[in-house]
Amino acid sequence: MADAYDLLFAGGGLSSGLTAYRVAQARSDLSIAIVEAAPRLGGNHTWSFHATDVAPGTLRWLTPFIVHDWPAQRVAFPRRERRIETPYRSVTSERLHEVVSAVPNISLLTGKPVKAVRRDGLTLEDGAVLSGPVLDGRGARSSPHLSLGFQKFLGQELRTARPHGVETPLIMDARVPQTDGYRFVYVLPLGPDILHVEDTYYADGDDLPREALREEIMAYAHRQGWEVAEILREEDGVLPIVLEGDIDGFWDAHRAGPAPLGLRAGLFHPVTGYSLPSAARLADEIAEACGSAIPAPGALFELVEDHARRQWEAQGFYRLLNRMLFRAAKPDLRYVVLQRFYGLPRALIERFYAGETTAADKARILAGKPPVPLGAALRSLRPQALLGQG
Repeated sequence: MADAYDLLFAGGGLSSGLTAYRVAQARSDLSIAIVEAAPRLGGNHTWSFHATDVAPGTLRWLTPFIVHDWPAQRVAFPRRERRIETPYRSVTSERLHEVVSAVPNISLLTGKPVKAVRRDGLTLEDGAVLSGPVLDGRGARSSPHLSLGFQKFLGQELRTARPHGVETPLIMDARVPQTDGYRFVYVLPLGPDILHVEDTYYADGDDLPREALREEIMAYAHRQGWEVAEILREEDGVLPIVLEGDIDGFWDAHRAGPAPLGLRAGLFHPVTGYSLPSAARLADEIAEACGSAIPAPGALFELVEDHARRQWEAQGFYRLLNRMLFRAAKPDLRYVVLQRFYGLPRALIERFYAGETTAADKARILAGKPPVPLGAALRSLRPQALLGQG
């Protein structure tokens, strides 16, 4: 006999954790389960976002998840350095597990690989059968319906022998050799002698040469005058950057299964790859839909598909910028596009990260002589006919 739940999550990543928590807030009477193959939720990740990326009401319920909070951020390029007075926050896998596991009506079934998923239930590798409407948050899967570039990174949490003196996150330091596409180093000060340092590439390929990136991080630390006493932890990832695609084909490929979440549903900022704001917005929408009764599995799928399609339609401009970055700019000069962007007004930059770029913003971003060859820029405006709509 199957164990029954009001709502089931396959996979215990960021989107599953935030959605389960938000629904449990709205409906403490529901029985919710998250099924995760690993011993803990969230894997090994740090998720960051700008305070202006989410609505104030969303930010309030996200507060328990926030581990680090800074009042500003910095960027640095060969011809531009800037401090931006926009607060920046970070969430960790450890905090995600800690907060979600403390919610009384959420059961964490960790160490339980999923064998089969249906819209109305799960079968686990150990033979257990669970019933209930399913949301599938098991991470991105490849799709022939999307044309992609990649944001790939390796980060290390370093303990320095002496206080490092860094007070403000440096979210892009592009004053480094531009190898394998647009490259920058990302630095978060986590404590007086603790730094998170990440080597990041906007590249055409998804290969991740981990040992080379580790050496680059040590070389960067040496150039900053930081003596590394200890490497505390390491994380890496390869995130999709969508250039164009066939949204109908993408969703038709999901149609036989349960409603996808997060990266699996293509929900992330198209240019930056930031996924937490998108996960939080969908969590709000699902929690609202569950206010009186849990939607049937088919209705749950339709809710997520409709949300994702609205996001896709609203993000066409960002995919255009991606095509300009990946197809029009020479790989070693892609940084010029971002260097120019960070000379624009703070409010415009905040709206860009929040996915709320206005028509006037778009005109401002594209105004003037493009920082890429004009012919290549014009060619990038046209989606490939093979993939349908961009």
